[in-house]
Amino acid sequence: MSPASKVVVILCGILGLLLHDPLATQTTLAGTEIAEGLSLLQHRGQDAAGIVTCGSGGRFYQVKANGMVRDVFDAPAVAGLKGWMGVGHVRYPTAGSSAHAEAQPFYVNSPYGIVFAHNGNIVNTPSLRQFLDVDAHRHINTDSDSELLLNILANNLQKTGKFRINEEDIFTAIGDLTRSCIGAYACVAMIAGFGLIVFRDPNGIRPAGIATRKGARGGTDYLVASESVVAQGLGFTEWEDVKAGEAIIITRSNISRRQVATPQAFAPDIFEHVYFARPDSTIDGISVYRSRMKMGDLLAETVKKELAKANLEIDVVIPVPDTSRTAALNCAQALNIPYREGFVKNRYVGRTFIMPGQTQRRKNVRRKLNAMPEEFAGKTVMLVDDSIVRGTTSKEIVQMAKDVGAKRVIFASCAPPIRYSNVYGIDMPSPHELIAHGRTTEEIAEHIGADLVIYQTLEDLVESCRQFNPSIKQFDCSVFTGEYVTGGVDERYLEHIQRLRNDNAKAKKNAQAVEAIEANEGGCNGPMNGSDALIGRSDSIMGLSNHSPKIGATNMPTPNDTIGLHNSWYGQ
Repeated sequence: MSPASKVVVILCGILGLLLHDPLATQTTLAGTEIAEGLSLLQHRGQDAAGIVTCGSGGRFYQVKANGMVRDVFDAPAVAGLKGWMGVGHVRYPTAGSSAHAEAQPFYVNSPYGIVFAHNGNIVNTPSLRQFLDVDAHRHINTDSDSELLLNILANNLQKTGKFRINEEDIFTAIGDLTRSCIGAYACVAMIAGFGLIVFRDPNGIRPAGIATRKGARGGTDYLVASESVVAQGLGFTEWEDVKAGEAIIITRSNISRRQVATPQAFAPDIFEHVYFARPDSTIDGISVYRSRMKMGDLLAETVKKELAKANLEIDVVIPVPDTSRTAALNCAQALNIPYREGFVKNRYVGRTFIMPGQTQRRKNVRRKLNAMPEEFAGKTVMLVDDSIVRGTTSKEIVQMAKDVGAKRVIFASCAPPIRYSNVYGIDMPSPHELIAHGRTTEEIAEHIGADLVIYQTLEDLVESCRQFNPSIKQFDCSVFTGEYVTGGVDERYLEHIQRLRNDNAKAKKNAQAVEAIEANEGGCNGPMNGSDALIGRSDSIMGLSNHSPKIGATNMPTPNDTIGLHNSWYGQ
């Protein structure tokens, strides 16, 4: 595969914070609150975390590394994140490596100094990469489409040729980006010494919102985040979703909004409600918790029909923790059947369907869950899960239930069969690794060892979300239907994604990344972007200084404080 055809797709959490009063940051650092906020988005990415803050004179301070938020941002690391605004990111990789260089936020120094974090995936990366190389002459250092987006934005701003740009220039640059970049993206950017920018793709596939809080000495603090739970946790109010195709510019003195994209069908990803988002979040006006309650109610209707066809009765409903608990409880209540907690979850094992190999996933299912025999022995049990992806977890869970004495096991999914790749930023594997791809429901039941598998209908899943916001006419349901709302997804692209996403390809790529890091220890021939650039001799390092004592060099060249946009409010 040529370098130009590589792509990295990510499901992530993004966060931006702007504190109104720079003097208040002497006691309250933006970095501290961003780290706290990222911990509330940890469910959206457990592979890597990063924060870049902006302090006096437009100076940037960075900490990012592979690992969980609590491990990356210890007290010494956070203490180095000076400044009054910043951008944070958590991620897991879906294709490509887990190298430090692909941890976000990304940074370019020209023009003006821009820091960028992104959630989603671009589907026309080869043409964008060629344009940046041949026409814009901008160097792309990683396989991440997030870096592509940043450089498209930077190039659009640089084309103005201005020493100082204005809001009109920024809106125009983002509008041009939405017309050239096809796919799903929720983005937050920070321009040195100036403010924050947030924008969302024309279809609004990936989520983002803003909230406000009264500043420490008057004025207004602003928060940008993937989910509303961050606003609640940090004491922000008046949460409002960023509209599809909308761009918002936030400075200390002003907030400006504009619809910059050509109008498209609003189609948020329904899988956010099925699985990824926290239940205490509200996304696009829909309570995730309430939508899952409704999923359970409607699933019960399908269960009644399927049980009657199979001439079966169930004794107990047991959820597969944690995401399916809400739906399972409502389903049990609607069926008038006892609900029981039959599995105890080890909370220190990550999500299994995003783990980097089938063998590791299988092992971690048993580490993750433990069955309580008294809830299964001699009973016909209906297990309820949010979805069935590869089927690895489902198969192991069914076997665990039978091992502790279940007479029959019925497996119910709150989502319809997942038969197609997700190309918009969620790690659905290649189709041949999806258990529902090319199989009937009966064949799926046989494969996972269940006596019966029952799926939620697509119509009921859509209704469970849309009833809370009737203005949403459609959702992105491409993993169930194979219909991609943005266009630009053909068989060639899907074959390309399949080559990247299969487990063998991931294992090979990660092994190559490890070899590259080992080969370049102490030298300067490795990646020179992101935190990989911060490993080795201090005299060979380019880019932002990384202040984490776990990452490496801190004696970086002093940044030029004069670079960046002038903020007329600052210093007055």
